[in-house]
Amino acid sequence: MVELLLLLLLLLLPFLLYMAAPQIRKMLSSGVCTSTVQLPGKVVVVTGANTGIGKETAKELAQRGARVYLACRDVEKGELVAKEIQTTTGNQQVLVRTLDLSDTKSIRAFAKGFLAEEKHLHILINNAGVMMCPYSKTADGFEMHIGVNHLGSGVTTYSVHPGTVQSELVRHSSFMRWMWWLFSFFIKTPQQGAQTSLHCALTEGLEILSGNHFSDCHVTWVSAQARNETIARRLWDVSCDLLGLPMD
Repeated sequence: MVELLLLLLLLLLPFLLYMAAPQIRKMLSSGVCTSTVQLPGKVVVVTGANTGIGKETAKELAQRGARVYLACRDVEKGELVAKEIQTTTGNQQVLVRTLDLSDTKSIRAFAKGFLAEEKHLHILINNAGVMMCPYSKTADGFEMHIGVNHLGSGVTTYSVHPGTVQSELVRHSSFMRWMWWLFSFFIKTPQQGAQTSLHCALTEGLEILSGNHFSDCHVTWVSAQARNETIARRLWDVSCDLLGLPMD
């Protein structure tokens, strides 16, 4: 009798998980950007905006009336996404520009071109990144992860953790792609994953929290090392030295 009940439970488990998945996903993605701020006349740059969280972030900012630059390595894919966002939002001010964060020449060229086009930058979303790449180096000889995620993106005002999101970030790992597929019912959608970035970009009065780490649209805990100003200063100095930038 006990064995029969266990077998029945095992057979029902997938169905129960499937039925509970929407509620579990909702619970895991509790943070939602509630700002109603509109952005006419504002200029925005979103890196890695041709897919995933970056794409959803750019779409929302365009929906609010901003002029949005999609800074992408794959310009062809970026153009397709720009047209999609233009059609969806009715905002034709969605532009694509080349940016390869693994090459400082590309970064400087992007910055020079942007400054020639715009007088102001109101919102910068450093969304692009890599994870679990096979060992390789950037065009400047840096290990790919630190070269793209830290040195390429520079120092951001806010640090955000979007949570576990269905995106192309795991494309370099077959195991992680399999895990993402297996637990896809419980993983955040890119739209849900974009909420914390949008919260930090749009919510008024967050200036006093500059430098904090956010998750699910709230300030969250970071380790003692991450709060250590001596370590932070050392990291800044080393990073500037690697990039040949002044340290002040």
